[in-house]
Amino acid sequence: MKDGDVLPELHGLKCPETNFMNPEQTKKLGDMPSDEFRQHGRAIIDLIAEYFDHIEDLPVLSQIEPGSLANALPAGPPEKGEEFENVFADIEKLIIPAVTHWNHPNFHGLFSTSTSSVGIFGEMLAAAFDMKAMLWRAAPASAELEDVVLDWLRQMTGLPDVFEGIIYDTASVSTMHAIAAARERAGLHIRELGMSGRADLPLLRVYCSEHVHSSIEKACITLGLGIQSVKKIECSERFEMIPEKLEEAIKDDIENGFRPICVIPTIGTTSTSSIDPVDAVADICERYGIWMHVDAAYAGSAAIIPEMRSLFKGWERADSIVMNPHKWLFTPFDLSVLYCRDLNELKKAFSLVPEYLKTSEEGTVKNGMDYGIQLGRRFRSLKLWFVMRYFGREGMIERLREHCRLAQLFASWVDASPDFEMMAPAPFALVCFRATGAASIPAHHDDEFLNSFNERLMNEINASGKAYLSHTKLNGRFTLRLSVGSIRVEERHLAKVWGILQEYRSEMLKA
Repeated sequence: MKDGDVLPELHGLKCPETNFMNPEQTKKLGDMPSDEFRQHGRAIIDLIAEYFDHIEDLPVLSQIEPGSLANALPAGPPEKGEEFENVFADIEKLIIPAVTHWNHPNFHGLFSTSTSSVGIFGEMLAAAFDMKAMLWRAAPASAELEDVVLDWLRQMTGLPDVFEGIIYDTASVSTMHAIAAARERAGLHIRELGMSGRADLPLLRVYCSEHVHSSIEKACITLGLGIQSVKKIECSERFEMIPEKLEEAIKDDIENGFRPICVIPTIGTTSTSSIDPVDAVADICERYGIWMHVDAAYAGSAAIIPEMRSLFKGWERADSIVMNPHKWLFTPFDLSVLYCRDLNELKKAFSLVPEYLKTSEEGTVKNGMDYGIQLGRRFRSLKLWFVMRYFGREGMIERLREHCRLAQLFASWVDASPDFEMMAPAPFALVCFRATGAASIPAHHDDEFLNSFNERLMNEINASGKAYLSHTKLNGRFTLRLSVGSIRVEERHLAKVWGILQEYRSEMLKA
C-alpha cells in the first residue's frame, strides 16, 4: 500500500466479512478463571500439607506393579477438556499410589533428598513467572538473584571470593560443562575444529577414582572423548584415591603421547561418601597444568558446618566445583551449582550469540545462555533464595548437623552389634554396612552367602514399604547403604529401620 492507504476499500476492494466471536465465546479460549484457580490452588496446598502430615502412613516404595498406572489411564488423549475436580481426584486415586516417597523420613536409599515447604513455594512462583533466563534482558530477576544467592552460598561454605557460580539442573550436567571447559583450556581448538577426522589430536585423558559417579563417563561419551579417555585411579582401604597412583598414571600417559586435561577428585563419593585427598591432588594438577574439578555434589552442603570444614581441605584450589542444594539443602529438585575459579573459561567453551539474541547490555551484564548448552534456563535461584531466607544459615547448619549425628548414632548401633558390621567410614550422613550372620550361622558367613543374604534382606525390607535402603559393592561385597537427609527425619525413624533390619534378619535365618 502507498503512504496514506489504510484499507483496501480505498482502491475499490472489499474486505471479506469477518465473523468476530462475542466476548463470552472469547472468554472460553483463555486460561482457567481466577476464582477457579484460587479454589483449586487452595485444594492443592491443602493436599500437599496433608501429604507431608501423613507421609509416614504411606509405604516408602510404591507398591504397584510395572505397567499398572499406564494401564489405568486412557489409551488416547481427551477430546474435550475435563472439569479440574476430576483431574485432581485422580492424583489421590492414580498418582500417589505410583509414587516412591523420596520425602518419607524412612527413605534412606541413594542420597536422601529433602524438599521443604518453603522451597515448594519458590517452585510454584517460578512456574507462574515462566521466564526463560537466557538473557539478562529476558529475565533480570533470575539473572541477578542467581548471582546473589550463589555468592551467599559461597560465603556459607567458606570458598574464596574468586569463585563465581552458575546454576544447572543436575551434577551430571555441571560436571559435563566443567570437563568441556577443561578441554577448551587445553588449547586444542576443539570448539572450532571438532574432534573427528583429526590426526593431530591425541587421546585426551580424564582421571577419577574407582568410586566415581557414572556421570563422569557419560560426560566423556557426550563430549566425544569416549569411555577410553576415563582413567580410574586405585583407591585405599578407605576408598579414597591414592595420589601416588594418580601421578604415576599421568606420567605414563604423557610418555605415551596422551594429553591429560582434567582430574576429578570427589568429596563424598556416591558409594561410600569417602573423601579423596583433594589437597594432594591439587599439588599434582598444578605440577602438570591440569584442570581440577571437585565433585562435591552430595557433600558440598556440609561445608556450611564449621566443624566439618576441614574435610574440604584443598577444594579452594580447584578450577571448578559442583554441589547440589537439591540433595542436602532442602531445595526441591532440580538445582545444581557449578562454581568456577574463572567463569570466563566456561564462557569461552560455550558462548555463541546469534544476531537475534544480541542486546545493548552485552558486555555489561551476565547472560546465563553464555555458560552452557542451554539457551532457555529456569528461574531456579528463587527456591534456593526462599530456603536460605526462611531457615537462615544457623537453621540450615543445625539440620545438617543433626543428620550427621543420626548417621553416627546408627553407625554406633552397627558397631555394637555382633550381627552387623560397618563396611566403610561414615564422614557425613551415609552409613555403609551389612548383616554378617556370623553369630548365628558361623558355617555360612563367607562372602558369597553374605552377598546373597544382604541382597535378600534389602529387597524384603524395600518391598514391605516400611523403609527404603539401597546398596553398592565394596571389594566385591554386597553392602547396604543408609542415607540420612530428609528434613523430616528424627531419631525414632532411625530406631525404626534398625529394628526392621534386626527383625527381618532373624526371620530370614529361621526360614
